[in-house]
Amino acid sequence: MSSTAETIRAEMVAATKAGDRSRRDTMRLLMAALENGRIDAGHDLSEDESIKVLQKEAKQRRDSIEEYEKGGRDDLVAAEQQELDMIEAFLPQQLGEAEVRALIEETIAEVGASGLDDLGKVMGPLMKKLDGRADGRAANSIVRELLSG
Repeated sequence: MSSTAETIRAEMVAATKAGDRSRRDTMRLLMAALENGRIDAGHDLSEDESIKVLQKEAKQRRDSIEEYEKGGRDDLVAAEQQELDMIEAFLPQQLGEAEVRALIEETIAEVGASGLDDLGKVMGPLMKKLDGRADGRAANSIVRELLSG
């Protein structure tokens, strides 16, 4: 079991003892996601694999928040945001926009991209550099902006 999984399990136990149902339920969801990841992988997850599972869970919450906002469901937005905040506490520190922009500019120069036709050429290496430390959609938006202007 990765240290992230152990930390989440300890958080779940602490939340249960404290009577924090919301935190307990979120930790249970994360434990289930990690267990499903372990089953899919066929082996205990490494720390990196555990982080990728949590990143996927965070992305699902972001997508849900976006959809709920479109539907005017502020109650559900708040619940998803609360879960997202708890999940993000276990993820590596996210890069700021300036850091992401610098990595994008560096990648564009490395691959010799000159226009929007080169978007795919940039995004592959860029996502490896970002390694989950930035939102892919936001990075894509910045790449498009830089390549088109």
